[in-house]
Amino acid sequence: MTLNSERLDALLDRARKDVDSGVLPSCQIAVGLDGEVVASEAIGAASVDTRYVIFSATKALVAAVMWQLIAEGAVSVDDTIARHFPEFAANDKGEITIEQVMTHTSGFPRAPMGPPRWSDRDWRVDQMAGWRLNWEPGTRFEYHPTSAHWVLAEVIARVDGRDHRDAVRSRVLEPLGLTRLALGVLPDDQSDIAELTAAGAAPTGDDLESVFGVREYDVGEVTPEALLMFNDADVRATGVPGGGGVSTAADLALLYQAFLHNPGKLWDPDVLADATGHIRCTLPDPILRTPANRTLGLISAGDDGTSAFRGMGHNVSPGTFGHNGAAGQIAWADPESGLSFCYLTNGIDRNFLREARRVAGLASRAALLTRP
Repeated sequence: MTLNSERLDALLDRARKDVDSGVLPSCQIAVGLDGEVVASEAIGAASVDTRYVIFSATKALVAAVMWQLIAEGAVSVDDTIARHFPEFAANDKGEITIEQVMTHTSGFPRAPMGPPRWSDRDWRVDQMAGWRLNWEPGTRFEYHPTSAHWVLAEVIARVDGRDHRDAVRSRVLEPLGLTRLALGVLPDDQSDIAELTAAGAAPTGDDLESVFGVREYDVGEVTPEALLMFNDADVRATGVPGGGGVSTAADLALLYQAFLHNPGKLWDPDVLADATGHIRCTLPDPILRTPANRTLGLISAGDDGTSAFRGMGHNVSPGTFGHNGAAGQIAWADPESGLSFCYLTNGIDRNFLREARRVAGLASRAALLTRP
């Protein structure tokens, strides 16, 4: 199967728009098909080898390790976190399950964890033990930008016996030959990572009201200032499990091809099918006001007509799965077309409504690449 060249040109034209206008300094696009990257392009001040901070698209790496541990019988989705991480049970957290943490229904969405001490594992453990619940686990969905994946990182470390960064590298990245995708990059190896910059102005009250019906919008901890923190060499080295990965668009597109094709049976086929295709959480997203559509660590496009709100545009099949990231990063795979798609940028657009339109436009065009 080949890509439609006219549709690829339309996708690249849309990607150039915000770089040419000065909103974004650079971006990368990659398209995967049949286990390979079939299109790769850099626009602006970057090359196809430039690495970008991928923010929450990192969560797919942690999920990929958890799927292996589940298949090995080392953990179960029904296990409490406390079974593997006993200190976590403090402050009424003893019944929180792995499934709840992986579907963002665990009740501690904004639990504090930050630099510089988050590089100290003992401090992280004490911090997580001290966290308190905002609501009863399992009763609602609210996105946990970083907190849930710090817990999963500790579970991985205790079950696998290795730091979460080492587990990701040895279990997933090295077997797949993904040399440009990494979680935790030493300062001496960061020269090829694009520096993040912020541009534009936040949406006005009128803008917000026209979209959400309210004049104020709480972005939580994912502010431009917080994202710019990932320019710091020590922060990049920490390997924040919910958002600190770096990659080229090509390597991330290849990761999603691996999720589609499972080379070398890196994952148990039944566990992989469940993890990518079984929607475990349809509780409403309090911000988007649509079903959360969470699988075991990823997001599913679903068949309710709101896939664009999930970073996948308007034209993907219902079984499409992926995980986008702050600043407009996109990564997904469509089992029906066989496509995987990744878009990365180092531009942080303060106008998150414009960012959302960009994401929807790019993803919608990418989904059509194999159609006549």
